[in-house]
Amino acid sequence: MRVLITGICGFAGSVIATELRTQLADVEIVGVDNLSRPGSEINRQRLKALGIRVRHGDIRMQSDLESLPRVDWVIDTAANPSVLAGISGITSSRQLVEHNLGGTLEILELCARQGAGLVMLSTSRVYSIERMSMIPVAVQGNRFVPTDEAFREPGFSAHGVGEEFATDPPLSLYGAAKRASEVMILEYARAFGFPAHINRCGMLSGAGQFGKADQGIISYWIHACCWNQPLTYVGFDGAGHQVRDCLHPRDLACLIAKQISGPGASESPLNVSGGIGTAISLAELTEWCQRRWGRQYSIGSSGPRRYDVGWLVLDSSRARARWDWEPVMELSGILEEIASHAESNPGWLELSSET
Repeated sequence: MRVLITGICGFAGSVIATELRTQLADVEIVGVDNLSRPGSEINRQRLKALGIRVRHGDIRMQSDLESLPRVDWVIDTAANPSVLAGISGITSSRQLVEHNLGGTLEILELCARQGAGLVMLSTSRVYSIERMSMIPVAVQGNRFVPTDEAFREPGFSAHGVGEEFATDPPLSLYGAAKRASEVMILEYARAFGFPAHINRCGMLSGAGQFGKADQGIISYWIHACCWNQPLTYVGFDGAGHQVRDCLHPRDLACLIAKQISGPGASESPLNVSGGIGTAISLAELTEWCQRRWGRQYSIGSSGPRRYDVGWLVLDSSRARARWDWEPVMELSGILEEIASHAESNPGWLELSSET
């Protein structure tokens, strides 16, 4: 089986490529990446050392895709992954849409021509920000928790946000491009008869992630705490009560291995996350870092930021039942892995900075 991984030099793509080599004995992996992200050359060299071919190319360019070998599956991990993409000033709105939707369309054309299956990494940000912001929460300890009234919201349960939760705008430009990509994938798969899987991922976290304040926040926070760099709680009264769950991409790779080895049928999007057991607030993460390094941190505060939500944990019960899949990396293991990486890489935040 030959598998093409787009965005292979990013955090998710590089870990998935490495893990699939372990999971599937007969897999041949080729990758394509435009190497635009600072630090991506590090992963390119590491993949090359493992014998994984990496082509320098842009998935928005049909000519770059035409030069790739014929494949059985495409795993699409290429994206601008920030919820602030298109409005932050680092990338334009046109660049965001060209990358996150236009790139998907070019990949779909490739799959249609070759009859290749597609696994697409989508996001929790396809769910309505307006509806999520309306979920009532209360402060418990150093985190937000949903109140009993929250469970009246369709698609919401004690396990978190399910696939039936509203996907109506506003979503953010990033979320809208991903949601549009989901729709086009399902239409192309039905029209041209190739299998497709859409995994709406929770917050991917682990060692080697190029974290920033608006993306990869767990990695960013731990690296900053390790080297005593300034940090700020944004919005929500500046207390750090906002909560997200974590998923290690090795666990995601285990699911993808099942999907590309299983029946060649398309299915509706599935949530893929660490769930309630890996949920943590920024304030709790700060406390973990204080215990880890035996120092206190003075965290600044600032006003609200667009598209932020106070509590977002995905319910991945369907993925677990459908694919007999269970993430094995616990929250403590993810945090410790990042902390050890931070200690060994003092300049990591600067290396992966966009500026």
